[in-house]
Amino acid sequence: MIPRTASTIRRRRRCACLSDFAVYSLLLIGTVVVEAHSLRPDDVAKRWQQYSPENQQWTLRNSDDPPSASILSSEQQLPLINARNEAQPSITNASPTLFDTLPILLNALEVMQSHFFELWQGTWPRAIDWTAAVMGTHVSATLSTLTKSLDYPVPSAVSGCVNALSAEAEAHENLINRYFTQVTSFYFGENAFSLRNQAFDDMLWVVLGWLENIKFINLHSERHYASMTSSDPYNSSTWYAAQFIPAFAHRARLFYDLASQGWNTSLCGGGMIWTPYLTPYKNAITNELFIAASVSMYLYFPGDQNSSPFSAPESEESNHGIPAARPHDPKYLKAALEAYKWLSSSNMTNSQGLFTDGYHIRGWRGGRTNGTIGSGKCDLRNEMVYTYNQGVLLSGLRGLWESTGARSYLEDGHTLIRNVIAATGWHNRHTERRQRWAGLGRNGILQEACDASGMCSQDGQTFKGVFFHHLALFCAPLPTEAMTVGITSAAGREDWTLHERSCKGYVAWITHNARAAYATRDEDGVFGMWWGPGYRGPDGGDSDDSRNHEEDFHSGAVDYRNAGVPGDGIW
Repeated sequence: MIPRTASTIRRRRRCACLSDFAVYSLLLIGTVVVEAHSLRPDDVAKRWQQYSPENQQWTLRNSDDPPSASILSSEQQLPLINARNEAQPSITNASPTLFDTLPILLNALEVMQSHFFELWQGTWPRAIDWTAAVMGTHVSATLSTLTKSLDYPVPSAVSGCVNALSAEAEAHENLINRYFTQVTSFYFGENAFSLRNQAFDDMLWVVLGWLENIKFINLHSERHYASMTSSDPYNSSTWYAAQFIPAFAHRARLFYDLASQGWNTSLCGGGMIWTPYLTPYKNAITNELFIAASVSMYLYFPGDQNSSPFSAPESEESNHGIPAARPHDPKYLKAALEAYKWLSSSNMTNSQGLFTDGYHIRGWRGGRTNGTIGSGKCDLRNEMVYTYNQGVLLSGLRGLWESTGARSYLEDGHTLIRNVIAATGWHNRHTERRQRWAGLGRNGILQEACDASGMCSQDGQTFKGVFFHHLALFCAPLPTEAMTVGITSAAGREDWTLHERSCKGYVAWITHNARAAYATRDEDGVFGMWWGPGYRGPDGGDSDDSRNHEEDFHSGAVDYRNAGVPGDGIW
C-alpha cells in the first residue's frame, strides 16, 4: 500500500459520503439517555410488539402515547456537576416532549445497513477506511443499546431446558444476531493491511471499534446467556459470538501497538503525532483517541495469546512472535494518564473552552536527522474547531474515572459538554441571535462549519455522529459496584446522583438536535448531513439559515479535513 503523502490525503477527503451514518449515533444517545431514564419495561415491550419482521417498519409513537408526553416536568430541572459540588442553572429550560427513539433508531440502523452495507464484501463500499471502522463501532454500540431493551434468558439446550422464548424475545434475538453477523463479516472486510500504513488516528479508530464489539458480546452474553456463561469462548454452552473475542482482541492489540509509535517526546514535551508522512502535527483527535484507546485497553482488552502476524525478537515466551498480552495491564492506564496530562496542559482549547484542531512546530524542517526541529514547541495552533474533537475525549474521561475513581475526570467531561452546548447557540435560540454562528452551530443545533456551504467531505459528515457516540458512552449511568474488583471503581451515592442529574439536564438539547436531524430524512429514510435547515423547534422558530458568517470564523483556522491538506511549508 502506498504511504499517505499529502496528495493522497487530499484526494481521500473528497470520497463519497454516507449521509445516514452521522445521525444514527445521535439517535443512539437519544436512546441511551431518554429511554434509559424515562421508559418502563412495559413501554419497551410495546415497542418490540410494534416490530413487523415482514417489512421491518416501526411506528413513530406508541398508539397510546399522549401527543406530548413529558420526559422531565418543570419541577425536575436538574443541577449540573461542577468542581465545587454547587448547583448551576440547568440547560433544560423547557420540558422536552417524548422522542420515541428506539423505533427510530432501529429504522435508521436498518436503512443504513440495507442501503450502504454489502454483506458479500463485508463492508460499506462507499466508506473510506477510518469511517468504516467508526461505522462498525456504532453498530456494535447500537447492539449494546438494543440488548438492554429487553430482559429474557435464552434456554440452554445443554442443560435440557425446553422453555421457548416469547415472541418479543425471539424477534429481539434474531435482530441482534442479524446485525452482529454483519459486524462479524466486517472483521474480514476491513482493510487492515491498508490501515497499517495510514495515520495514527486511523489506527486508533480500529482499536476502539473491536473493543466496542467485545463489550457488546460480553454484555449480551451476561444479560441473556447467563446460565451458559463460561470462561472458555469455544465452550458449546456459551453464546456463539464469544468465539470471535480472541480474533477481535488480537486486532485491537496489534493496531494499538502500531499507533503507540506515534507518541513523541522530542517535540512539545510529549503528545501523539497525527501521521508520520507529513510534517509533525500534534492534533486533538489523535491524542484524544490515544487516551480513549489506552484506557479502553486497560478496562476491556481480554488479553491476547496470538503471536501472529508481525515478527519480534525470538524468545520462548513469544514463540518467535509477539509476546502474549495480559488483560488490565497497568501500562495502558499509565499511557492514558500521561496523555491526558499532556493534552490538559497543551493550551489546545480556545476562549469558548472548545478544542482547536492542533499544533505545528515553528521552524521545523526535516528534524534532527537532516534538518532542524525548529522551536521544538507546539507554537503554531490551527484554530479550526470540529465537533468530533469535543466528543472522543468524553469516553476517555469516563474510562479514566472508572479506572481511578477521581471525580475530576467527570467534572472535566461535563464542563466540555456544557461548552459544546453553549457553542451551538442553545441559550440564544429564543432571541434574534439564534441564526448567528455560535462556534459549533446555531439555534441550539450542532453543526460543522462546512455544513452550510455543502462542502463537507466524508470526514466532516462523520464528525457529529462521533460526538454523540462518545457522549452516550460518557453519560451511561455510573456503576455502583466495581465491574472488575481491583481494577475498576464504584460510584458513591453523591457522584452517581450528580452525574445522572447532569446528563439528564442535556436531554432537551439532545432531543432538539435529534428532531432537527430527523427532519432531514428523504423519501428513502436517509438522513442529511446538515441538521438545521427547515427545522422549526417546539416554539416554531425556523433554523433555516444558509449563510456562513465569515467574521465569526478565526483567521487562523485551516479546514484541512474538508478542503484538503494545504501544500505549503507548514503542512
